Amino acid sequence: MKKLLFLLLFITPAALFAQGGMWIPLHLEKQNEKEMKALGLKIEADDIYANVNPSLKDAICQFGGGCTGEMISPEGLLLTNHHCGFDAIQNLSTLEHNYIENGYWAKSREEEMPAKGVTATFISRMEDVTALALLGVTESMAENTRQAQIDKNLAQIRVNTKKEKWEEIQIRPFYSGNQYYLFVTQTFKDVRFVGAPPSSIGKFGADTDNWVWPRHTGDFSLFRVYADKDNHPAEYSKDNAPYKPVKHLAISLDGAQEGEFTMVYGFPGRTDEYLTEAAVQQIGEVLDPARVSVRDRALKIMDGFMRKDPAVKIAYIARYSSISNSWKKWLGEMLGLKTFKALEKKRDYEAEFSSRVGKNPDFKYRYANLLPRLRQLYKDIEPYALARDLYLESCIRNNEILGLAASLDSWIGTYDKNGAAFFAGKQKDATAGLEGFYKDYRPEVDEAVFAGLLEIYAGQMREEWGGGFVKMAAAKNGGYPGLASGIFKNSVLASRDKMNALLAEKPDLIAETLKNDPAYTFWKTLNDAYQTNVQPKIQELQPQINLLQRQYMAAQMEVFKEKRFFPDANSTLRLTYGKVDDYSPRDAVVYNERTYLEGIMEKYVPGDYEFDVPQKLIDLWKSKDYGQYADATGRIPVAFIGTNHTTGGNSGSPALDANGNLVGLNFDRVWEGTMSDLNYDPAICRNIMVDIRYVLFIVDKFGGASNLIGEMKLVKGKKKRKK
Repeated sequence: MKKLLFLLLFITPAALFAQGGMWIPLHLEKQNEKEMKALGLKIEADDIYANVNPSLKDAICQFGGGCTGEMISPEGLLLTNHHCGFDAIQNLSTLEHNYIENGYWAKSREEEMPAKGVTATFISRMEDVTALALLGVTESMAENTRQAQIDKNLAQIRVNTKKEKWEEIQIRPFYSGNQYYLFVTQTFKDVRFVGAPPSSIGKFGADTDNWVWPRHTGDFSLFRVYADKDNHPAEYSKDNAPYKPVKHLAISLDGAQEGEFTMVYGFPGRTDEYLTEAAVQQIGEVLDPARVSVRDRALKIMDGFMRKDPAVKIAYIARYSSISNSWKKWLGEMLGLKTFKALEKKRDYEAEFSSRVGKNPDFKYRYANLLPRLRQLYKDIEPYALARDLYLESCIRNNEILGLAASLDSWIGTYDKNGAAFFAGKQKDATAGLEGFYKDYRPEVDEAVFAGLLEIYAGQMREEWGGGFVKMAAAKNGGYPGLASGIFKNSVLASRDKMNALLAEKPDLIAETLKNDPAYTFWKTLNDAYQTNVQPKIQELQPQINLLQRQYMAAQMEVFKEKRFFPDANSTLRLTYGKVDDYSPRDAVVYNERTYLEGIMEKYVPGDYEFDVPQKLIDLWKSKDYGQYADATGRIPVAFIGTNHTTGGNSGSPALDANGNLVGLNFDRVWEGTMSDLNYDPAICRNIMVDIRYVLFIVDKFGGASNLIGEMKLVKGKKKRKK
């Protein structure tokens, strides 16, 4: 017993530290360094983030506006996820050169292909500008007056902030608008595709394995950032040279072992950790189920077409993956919130908040009515929030022809408002958007999806809000397939050839034809019903919720003085940390923390589009030709999990060890822990990372791209990185 107590003296302090959180790198030394060191960090906080001196932050970029990438060579070589580079790879692919299906490896700079529209944004520095942003703001201000004052202050901050001509300024609200931070950034627009494995590796397991563990996906791709002669951002030019980053990541051949410290550095998109029980209940029990039902129907229809026709599969695979990603995430979120009693935890937390508020006269005066008012507002907004999601999911996001009609509405409207000349002046922009739409459009797929989604819409949307109109239209046409057939047969929007022919006509004819197009008029009727009955109530109630949520956020930080609060994710640079760890989602089930190449062969199904693998990978496995990338057991590790708190936007983020070396590439979360956007629980929430040794093995032994390996700094023996 004495020995046990002696051991507890040493292990308890570190164990007491709570894992989770997406922390502002600027404050690591003050807020997190002690905890990180207790968990195993070997470097200093300013090695991770520094405004002036080079630090790990200079190797991290926001990739394509929605993912994360990192510099892994002094020549601008960028590593991110396969699914982050998917659109760019798809756009470069054809039936003759299918880089999605077959992969690609540039063996020279000349073979690197411009990835049109892809950007890489680096943070030069960040500052807390809360005092300046809230200058002149008082609690008694009306919300619109408050925001007007803040907007005025932010404009002045932008004017006064020193920056280089190639830099830009972003200012973002934190803690529900209680704090503001400024970011000076530089965005590189000449980004070129360098390499990616075939989808049978980069997307192995596809949608069946998405959001689940164990995982065996080699989810990575390689790009290169190019700069002008002065190493500054520039548009694409053949005269540009590879960007020379201030810092690039060293890569560990040792990986990270069970129980060891890891951290993930990147640009998480959005979380809502501080919502009330009423808000979380509405999401998990009302909104998520509605969104899932719509996407479930769309996915099943698309999958049927994709399995029959390889050309359709190429055209729709990126869209399918995008729709499926959120669909499966919402399913896991519903499961996790229920299984791990998120609502009960929120209820207990709010009870403690109310108890503390009731015991403090000042708190009671200011905060006593916050939670009751929020509960009532969420009750009031619920039918409108549900209608909003049904409309967006059925008529915009997953319905291509109606989504196109919605996107053309503002252009079509300019004809009556501004005349034919103005309408014609906007035609070039509209035409460019149409070219992108029709590139991968298959009307036969969209028609079937249209019929399926409108049936759901009619069944769940209130009669007076649009549901009744759709039911009557279907009845007149013998059902939903008949309704869809009639619209697609007669709509110009459903045919690329018809649309191109129309665009060659005079502006008057173009405008009149589009205004009377059956797909456009159908969408317009639904949109008018939505704008009349739903949107006004959301515009009335949501600002009230936002105001009270901001006040509730400030109240929590004041009432729970002993608690550290990290800000919700908002697509800005954050650091999260934890450890490599297994987990047990249910009784008698324990998942190990790592998967291996052997697991791929166990899942291998010849000819299956989700679980087939290239023969070369099979040959490498059989011959055990692993080079320097095998672990201590002689096997190739594929993926591992940890307690790092991640979300969308962290895709492609580097997983770093205690010395700041690259050990993995974040790409997913486990099924049972997808609730982490609303309720992070270190007992069950795990992020999934590709082991960097598998990445190197695929690049080198499978892809034969030793030229790329030669650019990288590989380290062994868990050495501390040199500054």
